[in-house]
Amino acid sequence: QVHVVESGGGLVQAGGSLRLSCAASGRTFSSYDMGWFRQAPGKEREFVASISRSGLMRYYAGSVKGRFTISRDNAKNTVYLQMNSLKPEDTADYYCNKDPRVYRDYLPWGQGTQVTVSS
Repeated sequence: QVHVVESGGGLVQAGGSLRLSCAASGRTFSSYDMGWFRQAPGKEREFVASISRSGLMRYYAGSVKGRFTISRDNAKNTVYLQMNSLKPEDTADYYCNKDPRVYRDYLPWGQGTQVTVSS
């Protein structure tokens, strides 16, 4: 079973940048299309971005397209989310898991990493 641990969150001013990491355990990590999700206080978890197993295909939610970039390093069992031009509405806990557009089941959810964008 693959487990994930997210890191890299923090407090940043609007317009700033952060890079999130998702480190996965297990030899099957590279066989999964992976995604990033976020959950703002009082709101449901929402999809942010996804990347194929090879890293060649990427997909973004409209709210982050052009500002966020997802990438992965299968040798390091890690998925990244580079977030630029951050906005206060990007404030949320961020999580990684399998791409919901491809799979019906999820890996055990990690603890997430908190991102706070001040105006």
